[in-house]
Amino acid sequence: MTEEEKMLKGLPYRPLDEGLVEKRSNCRKILAVYNKLQVNDKKDENEQKLVVENLKKLLGKFGKNCHIEPPFYCDYGKNIELGDDFYCNFNCTILDCGKVTFGDRCMLAPGVQIYPVSHPTNVKERSEGYEFVKPIVIGNDVWIGGNAIILPGVNIGDGAVIGAGSVVSKDVQANTVVCGNPAKFLKFVDGYNP
Repeated sequence: MTEEEKMLKGLPYRPLDEGLVEKRSNCRKILAVYNKLQVNDKKDENEQKLVVENLKKLLGKFGKNCHIEPPFYCDYGKNIELGDDFYCNFNCTILDCGKVTFGDRCMLAPGVQIYPVSHPTNVKERSEGYEFVKPIVIGNDVWIGGNAIILPGVNIGDGAVIGAGSVVSKDVQANTVVCGNPAKFLKFVDGYNP
């Protein structure tokens, strides 16, 4: 089994495998060009369209009416699935060693970090260079506030709001507002009666 196959199955894998390093390098080359885009610069409109098309091809799924403000960072791209009407503000990072799935109408504020990847707490395994992944699923109509961090294996229910600066290490119930480090239930979203 290749290191990539192990990675995608959630098994311990070595990220410095030559094939994985090459794929991350190819992704970063595409992102480097994308991240140089000047928003609303009409001078090179055709060139900008080509750069955006390359980003769409890089990602596993790019729904209708999606917009990602540069700069944007990810490891592979192909493990990110965006639903329709997705918006990502600038300076967001998705370390997509594992699958990261967004529903429709999700919004990411500036500086959001999404990490389905982690390192073993076992010193020997960590020193041998192993990592592991747990997929992240984000439902429809989710708003993630600025500089929030989403950790491996988290599922965020439809309509949830993640407060700015929160660290989300556990699943978030639909139609709730969570905030803090670690993120905790604050209230139900406005207009929702449980």
